[in-house]
Amino acid sequence: MRYRPAELVLTRFGLTGTLTFSSPDDGITLKYGKSLKKYGYTHLSAGELLHDERKNPDSQYGELIEKYIKEGKIVPVEIPISLLKREMDQTMTANTQKNKFLIDGFPRNQDKLQGWNKTMDGKADVSFVLFFDCNNEICIEPCLERGKSSGRTDDNRESLEKRIQTYLQSTKPIIDLYEEMGKVRKIDASKSVDEVFDEVVKIFDKEG
Repeated sequence: MRYRPAELVLTRFGLTGTLTFSSPDDGITLKYGKSLKKYGYTHLSAGELLHDERKNPDSQYGELIEKYIKEGKIVPVEIPISLLKREMDQTMTANTQKNKFLIDGFPRNQDKLQGWNKTMDGKADVSFVLFFDCNNEICIEPCLERGKSSGRTDDNRESLEKRIQTYLQSTKPIIDLYEEMGKVRKIDASKSVDEVFDEVVKIFDKEG
């Protein structure tokens, strides 16, 4: 199967993408979903796929994913790539015209980038990277609020601060690499939800 193009979304320190900057009730999910549909993209969140997989009692990866996420570490490369490819294949099997994907929260380190390039070489073209940038506290606070009802074991300050360090050591160099290639589209995610969304729309209008 041929997937093209694939956009990659990298957040300040790799939480779960654009939706971490707002509460579930402010409308950004609906807006974001509509914008993707307008441009023909299927949104795939690497983080959501991992969280769904670890809840699956029949998953061979469940316990391992739980361990890594709880410790704020990056899950081994084979797992998210396998989950992403599975979702992309299933989407295109159902509709061969749906071959445009926005990959959210991936890749977060050099190992995953190499794994992506190896697995998707000749299958997916990366058009650009959306980079939502904001300071640590702006990223942390919504996740702490989410943790009050999400039941996620990693929605706590200790795990989130560990993920900041993981970002600095592993994810920032990937962003820098794509920036050298001229593929990074940076968005100030400290602004309001509507302002951030407007910037996303402008980028999609330009990039197509």
